[in-house]
Amino acid sequence: MTIAVGDKIPDVEIKTMGPEGPKSISTQEALGHGRVVLFAVPGAFTPGCSRFHLPGFVQGAEELSAKGVDRVACIAVNDAFVMDAWAQDQTVGDKILMLADGNAEFANAVGLVMDGSGFGLGQRSKRYAMVLDDGVVTRLDVDEKGGVDVSSCQNVLAHL
Repeated sequence: MTIAVGDKIPDVEIKTMGPEGPKSISTQEALGHGRVVLFAVPGAFTPGCSRFHLPGFVQGAEELSAKGVDRVACIAVNDAFVMDAWAQDQTVGDKILMLADGNAEFANAVGLVMDGSGFGLGQRSKRYAMVLDDGVVTRLDVDEKGGVDVSSCQNVLAHL
């Protein structure tokens, strides 16, 4: 079952990169407080994700903050090392919290999994953007047909 507006996000252990290496963090800790924009990508370093999706949120981070967003987070079914390398490659800095859902546990818990095995990717997250207020979904936009459209930073900004 797919998460919906009004649902609380599930509390799942994910990873982020810390000074000593990958560290575990719960989704409740990372996403459950304040107003959070969470966007998911099928994979770090993939063309649409690297050319449009992540850069759009990096460029729009200040505008999101001005509209009352406390944190912007990106999640993908990749490991923390890959997410950290991608953040460095994309000059993310501290604008976006990069989250690794290496085993797709969060993607499965929210019901937003896609089968990318036809492309050699295995189980991945669908591309989406979610607005959370204290861990409760207030908006969910899923790109069902490929591309970066309804889950773009500009679309999120238009609805805040």
